[in-house]
Amino acid sequence: MSDFIKIKNATTNNLKQVSVNIPKHKIVAVTGVSGSGKSSLAFDTIASESQRLLNETYSSYIQDLLPKYIKPVVDSISNLPVSLVINQKRIQGNSRSTVGTITDIYSNLRLLYSRIAVPFIGYSMKYSFNNLDGMCKNCKGLGEVKLISIENLIDFNKSLKENAIQFPTFQNGGWRLSRYTESGFFDNDKKISDYSNDELNLLLYSPTIKPISPSENWHKTAEYIGLVPRIMESFVNAEHTKYKKELDRILTTNICPLCHGTRLNDEVLSAKIVDRSIADCCNMSITDLLDFINDIDNQKVSIITNELKMKLKSLCTVGLDYLTLNRSTSSLSGGESQRIKMTKYLNSSLSDVLYIFDEPSVGLHPQDIKGINHILKEIKNKGNSVLFVDHDPDIIKVADEVINFGEGAGIDGGNITFQGTFDKLLHSNTVTAKAFLKDHHINTIKKDFSSYYKLEKVSKNNLKNISVRIPKNAITLVTGVAGSGKSTLIRQLFKKQYPQSMILDQSLPHASSRSNLITYLNIFIEIKKVFSRSNKVDIAFFSVTGKGACPECKGKGIVKLDLAYLGDSQQICEKCQGKRFNDQTLSYLYRGKNISEIFDSTAQEAINIFYDNPAIKHTLESVIRANLSYIKLGQTLDSFSGGELQRLKIAQMLSQKSSEIIILDEPSTGLHESDIDNLIALINELVTDGNTLIILEHNLSIISQADWIIDLGPKGGSLGGNLLFQGYPIDFLKCHKSYTANHLRKFIKKKDIES
Repeated sequence: MSDFIKIKNATTNNLKQVSVNIPKHKIVAVTGVSGSGKSSLAFDTIASESQRLLNETYSSYIQDLLPKYIKPVVDSISNLPVSLVINQKRIQGNSRSTVGTITDIYSNLRLLYSRIAVPFIGYSMKYSFNNLDGMCKNCKGLGEVKLISIENLIDFNKSLKENAIQFPTFQNGGWRLSRYTESGFFDNDKKISDYSNDELNLLLYSPTIKPISPSENWHKTAEYIGLVPRIMESFVNAEHTKYKKELDRILTTNICPLCHGTRLNDEVLSAKIVDRSIADCCNMSITDLLDFINDIDNQKVSIITNELKMKLKSLCTVGLDYLTLNRSTSSLSGGESQRIKMTKYLNSSLSDVLYIFDEPSVGLHPQDIKGINHILKEIKNKGNSVLFVDHDPDIIKVADEVINFGEGAGIDGGNITFQGTFDKLLHSNTVTAKAFLKDHHINTIKKDFSSYYKLEKVSKNNLKNISVRIPKNAITLVTGVAGSGKSTLIRQLFKKQYPQSMILDQSLPHASSRSNLITYLNIFIEIKKVFSRSNKVDIAFFSVTGKGACPECKGKGIVKLDLAYLGDSQQICEKCQGKRFNDQTLSYLYRGKNISEIFDSTAQEAINIFYDNPAIKHTLESVIRANLSYIKLGQTLDSFSGGELQRLKIAQMLSQKSSEIIILDEPSTGLHESDIDNLIALINELVTDGNTLIILEHNLSIISQADWIIDLGPKGGSLGGNLLFQGYPIDFLKCHKSYTANHLRKFIKKKDIES
């Protein structure tokens, strides 16, 4: 068996006849500017083909249930292992998902307690808060209870007829209101503030009863129940999503008074190992829990304790020793999510697998990348192959081999311009090498700020009574390791105090084969109007879901063939050649181009076509400012790279800007170091236009160019949440207790520090 994955003449997306041998059982980094073809090779060619071939080994019925992978455009791929893709998405979890459940450590703990805890209460499922026998009956295993705020639900200055009940379907005309107005219990014209205590209790808290003298409109079989239990049963306990915004307004969340947040019932909490319940273990930091497990000397459970130690040590390795197992997954930062996902694969028993990581450095502070590098090496040492796409030199240098794409993006990319070791990469004539070798300087200017946005003595999650000042009309960088409190400070507390703030976060746009650049930016309707006016025809002709659709493929551009037990196949529509429109629509022109040719134009080309249309021109200018001038208007979002999607969001923000306070949460995500200069120029341009920018970021190039820095830490979780520094960047270099400042000192030129 060959020690290489051999790819011959790959032309997926923008790849240009790429042939490459990728070493197996090594760590291989794929680098290059955003949009240069990295993802086209790693995900759309290698991963897609591996997973497509794996799916073909299942029955037709199972294949129909599995995700569909498009066959990449390539002459041949040989020696391809089974692959696992680890993407950038945060861990998604409901209210029952915790660090303990997502890492399976809680399952090991349940097994441990079922074996040696005293008294013996039952088997491992009994210790689960998701099991009826183990959960707290009051909160149903959630650890918290939701209560209705009567002040937010009822307008006491109104009567029932005047819509005193402030919740949908309880207003006039809503059938639920009739359950109160027609019950015969109340004077419907009487203000709620004039109700007696008995009347108010009947309205709000009554159990299910039969009305004594209801009106004629009362349904004969209906029963009466108070407002609070009705809303709890119909909406809250049913986890109704339709009225989420309205429910958030009237609900308050409190720790369950019965189980005190442990989620478990008294019987489970009574079972202990060395005076510790399983809930006590979940409340410990990972470090303390590891010490507790190390002290258990019992050969009967050595297999369980050894596995627990391995998993807990993995979390410590990646700097998550401060976490607790009862931490909700929904509260994890992007960097914490990324590292937890990676430890899961480190603890896997699988071998000879190809692990493909999409930017494993996303959301990580330079201090945290050391742990990630250790994990990548350990995964390789277990007999696996590692392939990752990334831009961070600190993680790329751990690779045994680097494959660089370039040198431009889109049609200017798609070529392999270097393959070799990291040291040899630095001596290559590539954009990546030039970006890595570039000299970096810190902003030494101390601007005289006239006014600030302020937060005084705020505390939430791990933030500990801190006060910060954010200068107006300036660039403020909020820094610190993942989990140090940055998001809590800015995205929660600052946003609450200054709700006019506009947030651009790490979440990427939903990428589908139906959405493209102009539909996402909402200018397709304007383009259709231009064509409609110019040709004096119905606007529906320029829609692939309307009169303009190709009759053969129904506007999809492809035709699917059902080959029964052989599965589905698809090919480009012969009639429209993938253009999606019918002949009549394609005959209508605007400035010499039909609608399909507009789709095939780049943003730079299109702005010269629509130069006199303010709405289209303004949006396309935003696309160009976001460094996406090469993207075609009809390019579907599912073919965008992560960096391109990030810049697309920036373009949307520029075109729809509605506030002078702009919060950017890790805007460098997916960007090559050479793209950072463009981003910094754009940030400075926004400040010149009179905006205040608050940026949560780990990228040292951006941090070094701040006007003002707020640094939190020193570590994450309970070991973070402290204000280590706020002030000018040049003064920040003297902050020796900050991990960020330590890395920044190494990053910039020595003479900047000495000056």
